[in-house]
Amino acid sequence: GRMWAYSVGFTVLPHVGGFLGWFLNRKEIPAWYEKLKKPSWCPSRRVFPVAWTMLYTGMGYASYLVWNDLGGCSSKAIVPLGLYGAQLALNWAWPPLFFGARNLNMALIDILALDGLAIGTVCSWYRINRVAALLLLPYLGWLAMATCLTIRIWKDNPEQKPGKSD
Repeated sequence: GRMWAYSVGFTVLPHVGGFLGWFLNRKEIPAWYEKLKKPSWCPSRRVFPVAWTMLYTGMGYASYLVWNDLGGCSSKAIVPLGLYGAQLALNWAWPPLFFGARNLNMALIDILALDGLAIGTVCSWYRINRVAALLLLPYLGWLAMATCLTIRIWKDNPEQKPGKSD
């Protein structure tokens, strides 16, 4: 019966930081983000919560599969779950950097490092559990779009680069 609780815990975990990031920065979206110059292919604001709910659920459950296959927090789990934890921390750091601090330079550095760690996570998980690795592919696709969007906003809004300029 305890495995059920672990699977739910691992699945819910990514949502915690995602929700906090949204909650703490929600006022900056209409106040600041809406005024930025964005490309025509930028997704609607309504798409983001739906996409992140699905992505966080998939990555959370995938992390449970890897943890379970490795027998919990064993020495074999340090690298695959360490990569996952590091990319999750950078994922959670992006909204406060981008929306909260309005620091496009740091948000760009964060998402580029996040991309590398997310790819590393998929590669390390593939040898452990192919389903877990495949569950991260939509996340990698979304990150690719988010990275291109961050680069484009960074490039097209040069006056925004130093940080908050109210």
